[in-house]
Amino acid sequence: MICGRVDRYIVLCDKSPRLTRPPIPRILLNNVSCMRNAQQILRHVNVSVHDGGALVLTGANGSGKTTFLRMLAGFSRPSAGEILWNGHDITQSGIFHQYKLQLGWVSLKDAIKDKFTVLENIQWFEVLEGKQGRSIPALELMGLARLAKEKARMLSMGQRKRLQLARLLAIDRPIWLLDEPSVALDDEGVKLLEFIIAEHRKKGGIVLVATHLPLQIEDAMYLRLPPRFPRRMTLVDMLDRGDWA
Repeated sequence: MICGRVDRYIVLCDKSPRLTRPPIPRILLNNVSCMRNAQQILRHVNVSVHDGGALVLTGANGSGKTTFLRMLAGFSRPSAGEILWNGHDITQSGIFHQYKLQLGWVSLKDAIKDKFTVLENIQWFEVLEGKQGRSIPALELMGLARLAKEKARMLSMGQRKRLQLARLLAIDRPIWLLDEPSVALDDEGVKLLEFIIAEHRKKGGIVLVATHLPLQIEDAMYLRLPPRFPRRMTLVDMLDRGDWA
């Protein structure tokens, strides 16, 4: 097919289909196994998460959800396999330094300073991030704006969780690691959590959640961790129980 002419040369259009490579997953778990207390929690897990994706870890208490999430954060190494970010192993020191700057973390340990005000608890992290101007909008969205000047020690457990989520919004990192994010939240708080997760994903953000409570996360991948068998009893355990008395 003739598309046009450049001087006296004829330009031909190539209409044949071209093969394009699929995009590299932002996060890839390649044959990953995970150990805790000398017991295997997961074996040979393969998961790929692209921009805008969500992975939900479920399972009974003690099944290893938090351990697995900490492994995704790079706090511990997989016992086998590899975790890749942008195609690079996150356990490599140079890669991990870059990777950790992409992570927003919410856990049961809230890292809230009781002597600081609600607003200061967010602004302090904004200063560390070199960002500013997002604290007040984040507090407004999470329903805490009227408490901005109150000391954090006055907050209820549900309000402290909302403050954690407001801090997550203000810091605005692309990969969220959420460990039991709905614990202590009321129904309205859970709906807000689901809303900010959906909005984060619309912008291309990634959400990795460990939870034993139901959350409405559209098109999420689910990975259920099996209950772990109790480890074999040792002599120390028997002595502690008094079985040798």
